[in-house]
Amino acid sequence: MKRPLVLAGLLGLAALAPAARSQQLNPKAPKLPDGAAEFRDLRYGPHTERNTLDLIVPKSDAPVPLIVWVHGGAWQGGSKAGNNPAFALLARGYAVAAINYRLSQHAVYPAQIHDCKAAVRFLRSNARKYNLNPDAFGVWGASAGGHLVALLGTTGNVKELEGAVGGHAGVSSRVQAVCDFFGPTDLTKMAAQTTVKGPIDHDSPNSPESKLVGGPIQENKEKAAKANPITYVSKDDPPFLILHGDKDPLVPLGQSEILLDALKKAGVEAELVVIKGGGHGGAGFATRENQDKIAAFFDRHLKKSGK
Repeated sequence: MKRPLVLAGLLGLAALAPAARSQQLNPKAPKLPDGAAEFRDLRYGPHTERNTLDLIVPKSDAPVPLIVWVHGGAWQGGSKAGNNPAFALLARGYAVAAINYRLSQHAVYPAQIHDCKAAVRFLRSNARKYNLNPDAFGVWGASAGGHLVALLGTTGNVKELEGAVGGHAGVSSRVQAVCDFFGPTDLTKMAAQTTVKGPIDHDSPNSPESKLVGGPIQENKEKAAKANPITYVSKDDPPFLILHGDKDPLVPLGQSEILLDALKKAGVEAELVVIKGGGHGGAGFATRENQDKIAAFFDRHLKKSGK
């Protein structure tokens, strides 16, 4: 029997919202496939706590594809130890990594994408050691994590966002597939696109977006543009699968709609699944139909013949 994806408890900007926080699930650690290897707290960079990742690799005679999970938490909370729906893909022959990255109280943007790229470079550099297929890396994240995986998808060739965390210079940080759950994109439009009243004033100097860029978001539009995945969209970006609730009170659906439009205009394969009545996570994301869609998406792009 397939282990259901644990999605109802995914939190991103909801880390600041008590109503959403009350819906969080605390599932037990997943039962690993027989023979799977666990590697905990691998260091990919110098920050003691936040430059770490966990990796689980199923037993296989051949290198396996990898899914990297990036947690949410408004860029100021959360960790790799939280809910990770990618665990469900272990049984399908995927390795699964979960990463920490510096939060906005540690450093402002672009530290967060520097860390994510460093984690990808570390894993690709050590692909042979951990029996990973370096040509089959997918990423999956929710809310703030969705924002960061979208950036990973659109900035594979953007040198100024590589950073120097952890070294491995010259190793690609490109990924081959992106699953984005309700990730912010254009931070300057969050307030204007809001259609469902929520607990966050996105234009406030204390909003998660403002803290991410180091100042009031509407006074830092150039910084916000550099944090926008849409800024970097190009025709060679990997395929995207985006899921977003139409009643999300924290990240407006419009954020995913404008990303979808930009990807399609560039000729990138992209699909947006709108969860009717869905909020910032929730049961609608965990239907069998959506579970199967996500699994099929990664299978199609990470299990290609010869990869």
